Amino acid sequence: MSTANPKVLMLGWELPPFNSGGLGVACFGLSQALAKKGAKITFVLPKKVDLAFDFMDLEFANVNEPEEKMLSAYSTLHSWLVDAGIDDSFPSDFVSGALMYAEKIKDIALKVQPDIIHAHDWLTFPAAIAAKEATGRPTIIHVHSTEYDRTGGHGQNPSVFNIEKNGLENADKVISISKLQVDLLKRIYNLEKQKIELIYNGTSVFKKEQLPPALGHLKEVGYKIVLFLGRITLQKGPEYFVRAAKKVLEYDKKVAFVVTGSGDMIEQMIAEVKDLDVIDNFVFTGFLREEEKDRIFQAADLYVMPSVSEPFGIVPLEAIANETPVLLSKQCGVAEILKHVLKVDFWDTDEMANKILAVIKYGCLHDDLVWESGKELPNINWDKSAGKCLRLYRQLI
Repeated sequence: MSTANPKVLMLGWELPPFNSGGLGVACFGLSQALAKKGAKITFVLPKKVDLAFDFMDLEFANVNEPEEKMLSAYSTLHSWLVDAGIDDSFPSDFVSGALMYAEKIKDIALKVQPDIIHAHDWLTFPAAIAAKEATGRPTIIHVHSTEYDRTGGHGQNPSVFNIEKNGLENADKVISISKLQVDLLKRIYNLEKQKIELIYNGTSVFKKEQLPPALGHLKEVGYKIVLFLGRITLQKGPEYFVRAAKKVLEYDKKVAFVVTGSGDMIEQMIAEVKDLDVIDNFVFTGFLREEEKDRIFQAADLYVMPSVSEPFGIVPLEAIANETPVLLSKQCGVAEILKHVLKVDFWDTDEMANKILAVIKYGCLHDDLVWESGKELPNINWDKSAGKCLRLYRQLI
């Protein structure tokens, strides 16, 4: 076994552009940085997709499944089944899908013969345990989000929680992406502190190319644009964004609140916008990718992430790369390492509204946030994260 250039069996659920959120982005960024440092990565996905990379090998756990059935790591069960067009050839729930992945992984693990196994989030945890049993290799569980985070601590799926707990207990080491999450893993999952390694996420893009901004018609008539971009789910706090918007509009009517993303709370969010009688100031764009997303960022005067429980949060780094100031909830892990952003408790919509108004009213505040946060960004990089992962690999190997 090589500690200088370890062979890594990386287990994930998605990679860009076939991703529904930050998990795929994080897996890609970390894998690429590890490969640059000499690690030999074999990345396993559950479904066959049209992807190829020059820095890592790809394997697929269900090579006979059609590409359009690629499943989202974030979808609700209902939307997962509808969007993926699932039929009798694939299990009709997440847990069965995760267990099928685990069944298929054994042959792949034996073929690759890795030095170490590195698995991301609960859908891959059963596969990580199966790969460890098949090869006897040390295993790292990388936690990007938990069932506790996704449900805000209410109405957790016991099957998912048990899969998470079993995976964490069977891992040789657990990577946590924030101190916030370290505390949660100790408190909710009863993990011992010495089993957890803190490794923050990063980014590889520090400044985006300037594009023709979106929503030019609103800017032309003098509107300020406040952006919510992310999954519209309980975890992301969309209802607090709407309530803060209502308070902002009591002081300034020329503000447009733009919602970019999709999720199981979209209908509830629209209903609350209607109930609060602010529908005329809201724009719902749906899910956007690549340049379309960057154009929305560059049009925005402020990006707001009011998450209820966010272990890290990569999207604020994208906002900063697009020279957009950021307002975060204090319940976001990325708030631990970003100093030049505004912060507020997710539930404090009065203070959220105050900070939104301050940014859109005072140009100097807007510009200072853009300038100072831009200087921070290069220090939050995947190269640093990969270096810490490699040290952990060498300890375990």
